[in-house]
Amino acid sequence: MFDLSQVKLVSFDVFGTLISVREGSYGAFAEILRRANAPQVDVKAFWEHWEEANIAAYWQPYRPYKDICRDSLAATFRHYGVQGDPASIQLYFDAFDRFPLYPDVTETLTALATRYRLAVVSNIDDDLLARTPLGRDFDLVCTAERARGYKPTGILFKHLLKGSGLHTDAILHCGQSQFTDLVGGKPLGLTIAWINRRGIALSPDVPKPDYVFPDIASVRGLLGA
Repeated sequence: MFDLSQVKLVSFDVFGTLISVREGSYGAFAEILRRANAPQVDVKAFWEHWEEANIAAYWQPYRPYKDICRDSLAATFRHYGVQGDPASIQLYFDAFDRFPLYPDVTETLTALATRYRLAVVSNIDDDLLARTPLGRDFDLVCTAERARGYKPTGILFKHLLKGSGLHTDAILHCGQSQFTDLVGGKPLGLTIAWINRRGIALSPDVPKPDYVFPDIASVRGLLGA
């Protein structure tokens, strides 16, 4: 059993855990489809296919997140039979400044910061993270660009462990993606709270989380903060 009294650092996935990335970027993707003369395509389904392509690419040798997103958009256009310009992914990048925080984030992180070091662990380029309105600084920032690798391979989580100087028993990681956070972190021995904001089913193909919560306010309750 994980000893919560040993926790010194709480780390968070960003997009989908702290930031409402789907709702924040649907408008950009709707415009991408409009420019591709395909407004009839369901934007949410299109987004999910694009994200699955991103996750598949994370297993390959490191490339910048922006390059992966562009290539995944091209692949998703092909999947839907759409003649679109992959360069229109810039509309998504331009939306980062406007991505909303989930309502429970500010209060939860402020409370946790009185007792724990806080980190973010994100499959992202540094410049895009810098544009993201998180509303606070973190004690440790771990990005795919800095680690030269992404979460599902374990490279980014190894970067977290090295950067924090802590053993796995002193870290609680909180993330929404079963296919990156759970797949990447559990084999390394990290304790993970799966933040299942969308109430989706856990895939039988991924490691089981240690905790399952509908939000990060529940993490505050877990830690008594």
